[in-house]
Amino acid sequence: MPKYVIGPAADLQPGQRLIAEVAGRKVVIFNLGGEFFGLFNRCPHQGGDLCMGRTTGLVEAGPEPGQYSYSRRGEILRCPWHGWEFDIRTGKSRAEPDRVRTKRYEVEVRPGKDLFDGPYQAESVPVVIEKDYLVVEA
Repeated sequence: MPKYVIGPAADLQPGQRLIAEVAGRKVVIFNLGGEFFGLFNRCPHQGGDLCMGRTTGLVEAGPEPGQYSYSRRGEILRCPWHGWEFDIRTGKSRAEPDRVRTKRYEVEVRPGKDLFDGPYQAESVPVVIEKDYLVVEA
């Protein structure tokens, strides 16, 4: 499978996300405390842009009634259209994890010196110069 270089890992700080185009598809990349995860940017329910969703955690019942804990802060992604929730680490739906999920993409951090030995593909953009410029040599 081809691999795509997205950008410097240091540019995506913990708790942040970015959208990248990978093989013609929009992928949302998340930094969860220094670990990187990629999800397809479409909710499997009705196609909402997951990149616009809020991140949250899990509220879990404690050992006694009225007690609870909040865990996995920032690891659950809520679709902005209808509130469907997905685990950023696995892509699985919180409601039906065995049946509903969004496509997950493996994200790895590689040293820049290793990127010269492919099989990486860089997306190219056509560049057009539309004006002539005056240049003065001093």
